[in-house]
Amino acid sequence: HAQDNEYVPAGTVLVQIDPTDYQVALDRAEGELAAATSSASAARTSVPVANTTTSGQVRTAQSDVASAGARVHTAQARVREAEAKLAKAAQDLERLDRLVEKDEISRQEHDAAREAAATARAERDAVVAQAHEAEAGVNGAQARLTEAGTGPEQVSIMRSRAREAEAKVQQAKAAVDRARLDLEHTTVKAPVSGVVSKKTAEVGQVIQPGQPLLAVVPLDDIWVTANFKENELRDLRPGQRAEVKVDAYGRTYQGKVDSIAAATGAKFSLLPPENATGNFVKVVQRVPVKIVFERGQDPEHLLRPGMSVIPTVHTK
Repeated sequence: HAQDNEYVPAGTVLVQIDPTDYQVALDRAEGELAAATSSASAARTSVPVANTTTSGQVRTAQSDVASAGARVHTAQARVREAEAKLAKAAQDLERLDRLVEKDEISRQEHDAAREAAATARAERDAVVAQAHEAEAGVNGAQARLTEAGTGPEQVSIMRSRAREAEAKVQQAKAAVDRARLDLEHTTVKAPVSGVVSKKTAEVGQVIQPGQPLLAVVPLDDIWVTANFKENELRDLRPGQRAEVKVDAYGRTYQGKVDSIAAATGAKFSLLPPENATGNFVKVVQRVPVKIVFERGQDPEHLLRPGMSVIPTVHTK
């Protein structure tokens, strides 16, 4: 969207990278976020339900234990009653056995006593079986109560699962944000107003991460680096008025001293000189001084980085 040496305002679209893959990644991340959100919602809902259900199960199990205990006591009372009836019937039968041998009672009365004893024995056996069943019911109720007692631990596990689901939601949100940011980066915009330079991007070109595509040279905030001799810094101060004559246009611009470098140019060079031979001949060093232009002097953006100028600082 931009050509070499073209002036572009800040925010202008310079390069558009094919967004298809990044849009697909964003759609997938949003789908995963929706699934994680749904799972987290279900996990949050299940916690109070499980808590309520567990409390109800505990109360029900406690009631069942009490009911089973009551049935055991009732069954035991019936057993004692049946055993008493059986003992009485057995005693009556034994007494009638002696009387029937003496023909003091009829055979019919003896048979009736025998049937009564048999009935009492059968009733005793029935209530004994019921007592055993009631005792088994107590054991079952106790087991259910023990199982219901593990409900708090199950609720705690479900709370942990709910927290895990919330963490997955946060991870999915981060993935969506990252995918959205990657998609936004497919549109390369000018960070500042300036002139496009060193453009290498072409339509259909395959690019790699970190590959330079073009440069934007800002021309609104420009300055001059003047290398003054160290013996000329005696009277130089930040804020002093300066004039800068540009060789290309033969025009003089107004400016002021902004700052003085912290070291000489030699110290900041790629290969600083080192006096390791014992040669102590004094060499006059130069110190970079930054001179900024007064605003509004270059509305057409004619000044370019690297131009030769002649700076003059008014120290008095």
